[in-house]
Amino acid sequence: MPPVVPPEDSTLSFDFTPAAPPKSPAKPDEEPKALSVAELDRAIRGSLEEAFAAPVLVEGEVSGTRAAPSGHLYFCLKDEREEATIDVVMYRSSITPRMRTLCVDGARVRLRGQPTFWAPRGRLQFVADRMQAAGRGALLEAIERLKTKLAAEGLFAAERKRALPGEPRIVGVVTSASGAVIHDICRVAFRRGGARLLLAPAQVQGAGAAESIVRALAQLQRVRGVDVIVVGRGGGSADDLGAFNEEPVVRAIAACRVPVVSAVGHDADVTLADFAADARAATPSQAAEMVVPDRRARSALLRRTTMHLERAMHGRVTQHRVALAGIARHLGDPRLAIASHQQTLDDRVARLTGRAKAAIARRRDALVRAQNRLAYVHPRAVIGRERAEIVRLDEKLDRVWAASLAERSARLHRATARLDALSPLRVLGRGYAIATRDDGHAVRSAADVQPGSVVHVRVRDARIDARVEGVARIDALDPRTDPDQRR
Repeated sequence: MPPVVPPEDSTLSFDFTPAAPPKSPAKPDEEPKALSVAELDRAIRGSLEEAFAAPVLVEGEVSGTRAAPSGHLYFCLKDEREEATIDVVMYRSSITPRMRTLCVDGARVRLRGQPTFWAPRGRLQFVADRMQAAGRGALLEAIERLKTKLAAEGLFAAERKRALPGEPRIVGVVTSASGAVIHDICRVAFRRGGARLLLAPAQVQGAGAAESIVRALAQLQRVRGVDVIVVGRGGGSADDLGAFNEEPVVRAIAACRVPVVSAVGHDADVTLADFAADARAATPSQAAEMVVPDRRARSALLRRTTMHLERAMHGRVTQHRVALAGIARHLGDPRLAIASHQQTLDDRVARLTGRAKAAIARRRDALVRAQNRLAYVHPRAVIGRERAEIVRLDEKLDRVWAASLAERSARLHRATARLDALSPLRVLGRGYAIATRDDGHAVRSAADVQPGSVVHVRVRDARIDARVEGVARIDALDPRTDPDQRR
């Protein structure tokens, strides 16, 4: 935290050491009195407010700006040189429109106020009643450098701006498909007479948002009928709008072949995309009014009536404000007391919302786990697993059967080979013959035939019918005299 700077017209000397009460002799075994949490909180707050009896000035960079429904502003003030932050609250009664404009993430401001201790959350905070600009923070400096670079290239030049078409056939929209921006644009477009809208969904916040916006712009430019494109999103912090300050998005908008209307954030939010676009709208609804022509003559009457009503309401509010100021002087200002209770209410609402979201997340996780368990025992899942097991067993049976068939086939081939080796036909093929009688008996010896008997001689490929002319025993033949034996 930056050093505390007192106002120029006062001189303060701070001593954070609490005044020690007069010591009374205590018994050796006597313990100090136990304080309740509320008593301790009140003592801390009293000591702190006594030490900072007069307002002080503090400078730092704004971070995490949040506007509560009550109108109060909550944010953190960061030290740019050291790791130090302090929570800051500005009550609605002390905030001016100028202060709301200054209070943006990344801005460097100077605050006047007093530190205090907020007992319900046990938190140190700085209650500011004045704010003024004190230069730019680190985020704004980076944006300013990029702005200077792109401006030097002529991307923001006024002569590059193109006029919006008077009667666009198709209006392209680059925004989130689930946000309120597209609904606001559709509602305004249809109310003003209807128009053909073509949405290119894009991520408009967080990591990858810039690439998503560039892709959506490229997709719309490939549609020939698109005459104008609206690039927009709702309001948010500087971090939420950071995608529209990135160089790829700014260059893609500047290079778009059709006019582009930037409708990023609210009226107080300004991004580099606004400078590169051909026109800027304060809100997405105003962007729809700019690009969709009003075909009804009653719009002029509505504008005049609105102007008269605003003047009348302004006069009435002024009168009541004067009356209220007079009453407040007599009754005092109860807004500070109300604001404190509203801060408590804001905190409790935030805590309740957080607990509700946590409970929903827990129940959603339990539901997912139950669904997973149910899906595992579902009949379809069981049947699927059993069917897979049957397929596996069937494949195994096919493999076993194929192996058994192959083995038996091999055995059959071996037996066939052995049988073929023992076949008489193979013997006949080597030049031998078999002689049989008419009765079919084989001639095994000389006694089986007589001269004049008919024999049938079987050779390899024929049967020869012959008549026996003579029978001679082989052992009676002399190989030396028998020419056949000699051969």
